[in-house]
Amino acid sequence: MKVKNILLVEDDYLDIESVKRALKKLKIEHNLMIAHNGVDALGILTSEDTKVTPDVILLDLNMPKMNGMEVLTIIKNYYSLKNIKTFIITTSGEEYERMAAQNLGVTGYIIKPLSFKEPMSDDVALLLKELTSEI
Repeated sequence: MKVKNILLVEDDYLDIESVKRALKKLKIEHNLMIAHNGVDALGILTSEDTKVTPDVILLDLNMPKMNGMEVLTIIKNYYSLKNIKTFIITTSGEEYERMAAQNLGVTGYIIKPLSFKEPMSDDVALLLKELTSEI
């Protein structure tokens, strides 16, 4: 299986550990980059020193310095980043946030806690498919 490059943009330590455990439990070969806020995420994504472009971005909405919606807006308007599969992972079930993310071209919208147990939401199943696909 191809190693997946994943950028996790999350400010909560427990949520970071939860994602790490889920990836390990699912035996997904991965390189996990972590940004604790939107500013750091954009720094990773646009840095000349960054040698790896993520295959998937897992993006929290509620973060300090720059929220996830602002980051998503920039990613989707940045030519070299706009095609990266981006999943919102948030505690917010607000419909207006989901619609705003969909309008910006998000791949999926997952309500925390992230769970790969049955029954899975369509967005969790899509994320799992992205993480386990060879391409």
